[in-house]
Amino acid sequence: MSETPQLEIVVPVKNEEHDLAPSVTRLVGYLRNTFPFTTRVTIADNGSTDGTWPEARALEARFPEVRAVHLDLPGRGRALHQVWSSSDAEVLAYMDVDLSTDLNALLPLVAPLLSGHSDVAIGSRLAHGSRVVRGLKREIISRCYNRLLRVTLGARFSDAQCGFKAIGAFQARQLLPLVEDRGWFFDSELLVLAQRAGLRIHEVPVDWIDDADSRVDIMATALGDLRGIARLGYGLATGTIKVPRLRPRTLGPRRGLAWRVVLR
Repeated sequence: MSETPQLEIVVPVKNEEHDLAPSVTRLVGYLRNTFPFTTRVTIADNGSTDGTWPEARALEARFPEVRAVHLDLPGRGRALHQVWSSSDAEVLAYMDVDLSTDLNALLPLVAPLLSGHSDVAIGSRLAHGSRVVRGLKREIISRCYNRLLRVTLGARFSDAQCGFKAIGAFQARQLLPLVEDRGWFFDSELLVLAQRAGLRIHEVPVDWIDDADSRVDIMATALGDLRGIARLGYGLATGTIKVPRLRPRTLGPRRGLAWRVVLR
């Protein structure tokens, strides 16, 4: 893809050699047939030890809108931090490789960012209107975790961990240097900092089906999240994490959809 994309979608992967090609092929087909904005899909292989990287390179060769990036170390947050920090797109997004979230939610997710209406957008499995298929254990863990974020860090968003998010590139450049976590807590940390910065967080109810083959270690992830909450809470309380106020800088003209329509 030669032109600068309006949207860059990152698909972080680790040891996903079997699911990668079908999912990316489906995503590219959806973007080509349905999506109205120019888009780049970046496969971010973080620490795979199977055939994921050769598969990613094959997809890059097959589809002009796909590129592959390799990181030696694992971590979803690490992959997003690296790709988003160097992106030239207007809006940055990511989604899980299993495509648990219905792709029809992608346009409602990113359109408010491209129009300048919002600064951050998240898919929410807990918002009114969402339709979710998952086990009781994961449902309870998710609700308890988001409740914990509200109590400890004052979070006002409903679902911190749904793998379906987007942020304006300007806002990302301001906040990413403050985000320390390189694993699963990356999402929560970024959202809390965005809220503290005064950014507008748009929530999209999603249709979401749990991946029965998910290899996420729930216990290790939960412990990492608790450590992240403690670290972030301490930093915000003591002032060692200084969050800039960003809203005044986002109210002017934007290069998004609404601004282009006005220019026409």
